[in-house]
Amino acid sequence: MRVTTTLSLAAMLIAATVTAATPTDAPRITTEKATITATVVASGLDHPWGIAILPDGRMLITERSGRMRIFEQNGKPSKAITGLPKVDARDQGGLLDVAIDPDFARNGLVYWSYAEAGPGGNSTAVARGRLNAKKAKLDNVQVIFSQKPKVASTLHFGSRLVFDRTGALFITLGERFDYTIREKAQTLDSDIGKVVRITPAGDIPNGNPFTTRPGALPEIWSLGHRNAQAAALNPNTGDLWVIEHGPLGGDEINIAKAGLNFGWPVVSFGKNYDGTPVGTGLTEAPGMTQPIYQWTPVIAPSGMIFHSGRAFPGWKGNLFVGGLKTRVLVRLELSGNTVVKEERILGELGARIRDVAEGADGHLWIITDDANGKLVRVKPAT
Repeated sequence: MRVTTTLSLAAMLIAATVTAATPTDAPRITTEKATITATVVASGLDHPWGIAILPDGRMLITERSGRMRIFEQNGKPSKAITGLPKVDARDQGGLLDVAIDPDFARNGLVYWSYAEAGPGGNSTAVARGRLNAKKAKLDNVQVIFSQKPKVASTLHFGSRLVFDRTGALFITLGERFDYTIREKAQTLDSDIGKVVRITPAGDIPNGNPFTTRPGALPEIWSLGHRNAQAAALNPNTGDLWVIEHGPLGGDEINIAKAGLNFGWPVVSFGKNYDGTPVGTGLTEAPGMTQPIYQWTPVIAPSGMIFHSGRAFPGWKGNLFVGGLKTRVLVRLELSGNTVVKEERILGELGARIRDVAEGADGHLWIITDDANGKLVRVKPAT
C-alpha cells in the first residue's frame, strides 16, 4: 500500500504540556511555516524496532518477532535474512536495534540487539555478522555482549546501538522493570540500568571509567538509567545523548558522559505507576546528574537523530525523537546543550513512532510500532 499525504506543520502541531529539567525554563512550542510530505512506502511490518541505512540507500529493518529484512527505497522488502540467533520475542523483548559498522563498505559488518534467553530468564544481547545482501544472509555470526544478570522479566531491554568517534560501540540497557532488581541501576556489579561501551569485537576499549574499580564491570560507561530507547552521537561534540522512559512522568534527555550517574531509581521527575514516589521522592541528589530536558506528561521516547540539514536546512542540528505514547515525531531546537523550542509533527499518521533515521539526501525515514507497522519517508513538499 502506498499513501502520500502533504501535511502543513501548522496543522500538525499538537498542543502539549512541556516541562524543562528546570520547570521554570519550559521552552516555547512553535510552528514552522514550511510543509513536508509523508509517504507510506511499505506496510505489514510486524512491530518494527530498528532501522539502519546502508551506503547504497537501502535499509535494514528489524521486526520484534525476530525478522530482519532489507528494504528498497520504494518499499520492496527482501526475504528474511538468515543467520540470526534465536530471540526471546515476548512483550517488549525480541529482535531490537540494528546498526552497521562505521567501516561497513569494507567489512560488511552488521550489529543487532535482541532479548536473549538463558539461565535465570533473559537479558539484552548484541551480536554481529557479515551481511551477504545478495543471499539475504549473515555469515560468521558471533554474540559480542550479553547483559548481566539475566532476569525473569519481559520488559525494559533498552537496547539502542551507537558507535562513537573511536569506533567503540555504546549499548543502552534497561533496568528490567523489576522492583527487586532495579536498584542495581546504582551498583557497578551488573549491567542493569547502564550504558555500556565495548569494542566491535566485544572487548573493553580504552577510556571506560570503571576499569580499575574493584568489583565494577569494566564495560560500564554510565549508570542510573531506567530504559533508554533513544540514543545518538551529537555531531558537534561527539557526546552520546540518550533519552529514557520515565514512569508516570519524567522522560529524560541525558548526555551520557563517562562515569556519570543519572539517578534512577533514587531520584526521578516521575512517580511509580501506583502513584507512590520513586526512591527519595526528590528530583535531584548530590552526585547525580540532572537531565538537560524532561517531559511530564511523557512522550514515551524511542529512536532519535540529529538532523544534518541536507533536506531541511532550517532544521539543521535539530533533534528528532519518536514518540510512542504521543504518536508524533518530536522536533527539538537546540542552543548548545539546551533545548530552546519543541514542536510535535506527523500526528496525523496516528502511529507509534518507534525509530527515525536520515538518508544520504537528508530525507527522514520512520518506522511505526504496530502489528501492521509502516515505513514512512518524510521529505520537503514539492
